[in-house]
Amino acid sequence: MKLTPLDIKKQEFKKIMRGYDPVEVDTFMDMMANEFEDLLKQQKEMRDKVVELETQLKDYRQIEKTLQQTLLQAQETTGRTYEAARREAETIVREAESKASRIVEQASIDLTRINSRITQLKGKKDSLLGRLRVLLSSELDLIKTLEMGGDDVLDDTLQGTGKESIELEAVLKNIDNDNTPRAH
Repeated sequence: MKLTPLDIKKQEFKKIMRGYDPVEVDTFMDMMANEFEDLLKQQKEMRDKVVELETQLKDYRQIEKTLQQTLLQAQETTGRTYEAARREAETIVREAESKASRIVEQASIDLTRINSRITQLKGKKDSLLGRLRVLLSSELDLIKTLEMGGDDVLDDTLQGTGKESIELEAVLKNIDNDNTPRAH
């Protein structure tokens, strides 16, 4: 049988002649009923608190599980991101090395072509200087002959002088053409 505080308060005992003082018994029964009622309230509060704490514990366990899953996913994502970045870096390095190799190769080809052109221009310069020396030498000889000689020499040499001046103009024109930059 379950007792409630109300059962204790309503409990009545038989009255007999030599029994306990009824006021004292009633007072004690009231005190016990109140104490019992307080204990029941505390018990109910404790049960409510246990339910609340169990609910919080369940929530915290769910949060912990979620955090563990999130941490695991973050670690996996970090690993994948690191690996992707490493692969991309390797690709960039390979492409840069390939591009640098092509640039060096092209520079080498350009250098060879420029050196060849320089050699060619030096040859033309030497040829031109030789031709100019010959031309100037023949012109000097003509001047000396004119200073020493007569009019009959002048008629023979004038025709040669005109031809030489035309040749000189052609040489100078060639020099101008060789010095102009060419499109490649």
